[in-house]
Amino acid sequence: MSKTVLITGGAGFIGSNFVKHLLDHHPEYRLVVVDQLTYAGSTDNLPPEFSPEHPAPHQFWYGNICNAELMNTLVADADIVVHFAAESHVTRSIFDNQQFFQTDVMGSYVLANAVLKAGKRIERLIHISTSEVYGTAETERMDENHPLNPMSPYASAKCGADRLFYSYWATYRIPMVIVRPFNNYGPRQHLEKVIPRFIVSGLTGMPMTVHGDGTAARDFVHVADHCRALDQILHAPADQVVGEVFNIATDEHHSILDIAHDLTDIMGLTRESITYRGNRPGQVSRHTGNSDKLRARLGWKPTISWREGLEQTVAWYRANPEWWKKQEWMRTVPIVTASGQVEFH
Repeated sequence: MSKTVLITGGAGFIGSNFVKHLLDHHPEYRLVVVDQLTYAGSTDNLPPEFSPEHPAPHQFWYGNICNAELMNTLVADADIVVHFAAESHVTRSIFDNQQFFQTDVMGSYVLANAVLKAGKRIERLIHISTSEVYGTAETERMDENHPLNPMSPYASAKCGADRLFYSYWATYRIPMVIVRPFNNYGPRQHLEKVIPRFIVSGLTGMPMTVHGDGTAARDFVHVADHCRALDQILHAPADQVVGEVFNIATDEHHSILDIAHDLTDIMGLTRESITYRGNRPGQVSRHTGNSDKLRARLGWKPTISWREGLEQTVAWYRANPEWWKKQEWMRTVPIVTASGQVEFH
């Protein structure tokens, strides 16, 4: 094996897609996945190469990244670390935020120290941050210098981790890269997220529920394009990427109502399938990315169009009901609004 790649949170949505990407494009690598298997992570997301019956070299470790002894052991045996592990849902962070700060901040602190302890053994650490650290857009397109104004407990926890890793590069020069992906979508995404929630609602005859008036807008990146960006960052010369922050975005946005309209069109449903409820607390009005830095530095650009990506995603959920049916009860989360009302979002 030419490299050992440690992937934290590799049984989650983006992590498992990246695991598959590495297996497909770099079969010479040995992959080690560590995941606590919270509600959003499952070994069902992992390829068969990680099953107990499959021979080495790939490994799965069930564990918490806050466990310093475990992380020191795994990092000491790795050449590359890609850090996905995080609690990652805005609404759920309003419902119950303690675990978000524990995992996203303290877990990142443990991992940063493990990388520091491993010294020159680690060639590259990629931290998966999020565009949510920016808050609502203050410019037409948000570049990496946009102010950090997190507007939810989730966003503030990810912002803490983002700045923690940067401080370890500034202080200790660990070989760190931060990426801030805008909203991802694609296969194996938990039903709490808007696109799979809308799709499964359509498949089961339930209404697609839009928060507020549906004008809140996001830049949506297909997870396969995200994985390609990570691959390029992982293999780029150090002087081009280490110590840097990169947005991963399409530089376009789609409103939540537009998404509902597009999905009803693709799935052959009427607009009567869409219903409305109160706006989500901590709602960000608009996120539109500026990925000029990544495009100029490494030549990356998204390859999957919005319509193509939605059609592929609908087809995957239509073909895999056994995967998502066990999550149906977690599509909504009860939260208390500023007025004191309990709403399911």
